[in-house]
Amino acid sequence: MNPYTQGALHHIHVAISSILQIMEQLDETELSFRPTPDKHSIGELLEHLSLICLADVHIGDGASEPFMAEFYVQHQLNQLHEMKQALHQNYEALRVRYLAYTENELSENITAYWGVTYTRYEWLLEILTHLYHHRGQLHAILVHTLHHDPKIALFE
Repeated sequence: MNPYTQGALHHIHVAISSILQIMEQLDETELSFRPTPDKHSIGELLEHLSLICLADVHIGDGASEPFMAEFYVQHQLNQLHEMKQALHQNYEALRVRYLAYTENELSENITAYWGVTYTRYEWLLEILTHLYHHRGQLHAILVHTLHHDPKIALFE
């Protein structure tokens, strides 16, 4: 088992756990709040966060743009309990997939539909940074626009 993969998965788990802690402090009425007119609402951001692990695994496997468009149509989440469940399940799918990869598979180059090429391991790092990026956005929205500090640790 690759220790670098295990380390990245651990940090993804830290992000997932803190996102779930934030979600526990929200209620359905806050999901429609949109801090900036042309940007995601809290609910849309949480939906995106809930799907990142699985969506980005597909991208890291070379999924096409039409496949990904259909993926998002088929995985619409509107309620907090759906998002929490998806976040758990999609992290678990990611974890199982990445722990099963061999060293050769982790070093295989995969090109995304928009043209960028990374190794499978680099795609895992992209998933990690993607989650931390959007978790930071969520935290900033809550703190700076709703004046609600979730008071949770964002890092170990």
